[in-house]
Amino acid sequence: MRNAVGAVDNVLVLGGTSDIGMAIADALVNRGARRVVLAGRNIAALEAAADAFRDRAETAVRFFDAASTESHAALIAELTEELGDLDVAVLAAGVQPDQAAAEHDPSIAVEAATINYVGAMSISLVLANQMRHQGHGQIVILSSVAAERPRRSNFIYGSTKAGLDAFAEGLGYALNGSGVSVLTVRPGFVRTKLTKGHTEAPFAVEAADVATATVTALDAGRSVVWVPPQVRWIMSGIRHLPRGAVGRIKR
Repeated sequence: MRNAVGAVDNVLVLGGTSDIGMAIADALVNRGARRVVLAGRNIAALEAAADAFRDRAETAVRFFDAASTESHAALIAELTEELGDLDVAVLAAGVQPDQAAAEHDPSIAVEAATINYVGAMSISLVLANQMRHQGHGQIVILSSVAAERPRRSNFIYGSTKAGLDAFAEGLGYALNGSGVSVLTVRPGFVRTKLTKGHTEAPFAVEAADVATATVTALDAGRSVVWVPPQVRWIMSGIRHLPRGAVGRIKR
């Protein structure tokens, strides 16, 4: 629930060591959020990440495995028991597999689909049910511009984000009138540990830029935000290119 000055009380980041997820939590704490929960698979890394918040907010870490869908309901029930209502949940868990490796080893592609789409769908539905019950809440789903049109260089990753993007849009429709909203965040190239060593695309941004745009979109009650805004028009152009032209795009 937002307080009298518009700040949310607690923030859950699923994929709690994500640079973007942490930046969004940081922006919300700077706005007045009092509790942060970082959830992910690597408890040691989560504890280290939590140090960024401990002097400003009550902070906790929890084990969360997107692929372990049978554990999702219990996690959210436990957090609700401890925190009361969940105000903002940021779904930042995801992997970006090496395209060539995934093409030669289907298990890599399956793992990416399981984490990025199946697991994301599962935890989002659990969150939606809880937030619907409490009558309020905001779910932030980190998608990607790669969801807009498959390209030769990243179609496995892009396909997982395309599925997630479609799901997020539909979930938002299903939650209309419930007091719960879904915000889909579609960043372009973001400088994070995930993209370190990759050739930057035009209009590259920092995780903090994504966080600022996300918080602004949450305040405005928007359903989609592109970061930076220019990538929306770039991807619109790519979406309308002939199939043969898209197949020749190298990146």
